[in-house]
Amino acid sequence: MVPATAPARHGWRRALLEAPLLRKLVLADLVINVSAFFVMREARQAWANEIMLASLMVTLVLNALLVYWALLPLRALEATARRVSAGDLAARVPLSLTADRDLTRIGVTLNTLLDGVTADRLRMRALAAQVISAGDQERAHIARELHDSTAQQLSALEMLVTSSVREVPAGALHERLAVMREIVVESLAEVRTLSHNVHPRVLDDLGLVAALEFLARRTREQSGVETRVVSDVRGTLPPPVASVFYRVAQEALRNAVRHGAPSDVRIGLVATDGASALLEVTDDGEGFDVEAAERSREGMGLFVMRERVALIDGRLEVESRPGQGTTVRARVPLAPVPAAEVGA
Repeated sequence: MVPATAPARHGWRRALLEAPLLRKLVLADLVINVSAFFVMREARQAWANEIMLASLMVTLVLNALLVYWALLPLRALEATARRVSAGDLAARVPLSLTADRDLTRIGVTLNTLLDGVTADRLRMRALAAQVISAGDQERAHIARELHDSTAQQLSALEMLVTSSVREVPAGALHERLAVMREIVVESLAEVRTLSHNVHPRVLDDLGLVAALEFLARRTREQSGVETRVVSDVRGTLPPPVASVFYRVAQEALRNAVRHGAPSDVRIGLVATDGASALLEVTDDGEGFDVEAAERSREGMGLFVMRERVALIDGRLEVESRPGQGTTVRARVPLAPVPAAEVGA
């Protein structure tokens, strides 16, 4: 008979734990009152008041404990909601056997909702990576056409015009050819610059660090601003992350040189733990009011950078004050997207 009754007892305990709060209170009060009634019948009349008082105290204490245990998951719900509002979508409501059944149902529903949101964000990250990859491929194609076709034709034309300038004697035609040569040389330089701005080949060939160093060197040559790169990268960054970081650094450098008049710019790149990567662009320029800039039309560059970083589930922070320089900080996760969840 023992093996047969053990599951039944376990079932009664589980049913009691999962019962609604009101049912637990009624059952506890009933047990206490019935017990007090039988005790009073067996006890002397002189102890009746003490027994009633003791049963009342036990009832109050037991009811308070039941309410406390049953409503304890409300704190877990509040803590989970606070973590989710702070951006931690991995937070989940811990389930308790002593919790009220309705509160447990709310916790399960919230966990299911968070699971769905997490799956949607994973799919969004995968789609964003595909969008970035497709955009980079198209820009790389345009850059190759500019570099290998248009630039080569202009270079050949520049050689022909240069040769003609040397062969034609001094005069009106010689001067015209010299002007034509200057125009071709300037056009060739602009095409090469445009090719690099559309998509730097060094980013595909040598990686992000080399591309940032090339960007820093071009900035020093064109603007005279001292620009340096400090990197600590272990392994290879995913192509979407490398592309977004390069565009953020490019836009931050352009804004600093154009509006901040800095004398020194530092580009920092850190990716050592395999979990996240950090890009910082810091200058000692004039600085600006971030909130005012984002409300104005001049804040479009900041908006574009934020959107680029958000596409790969990252965060962009801009710290600046008038007269105190500017720091643009982008941090993105490096955790790979599971293929099963992407295709779901």
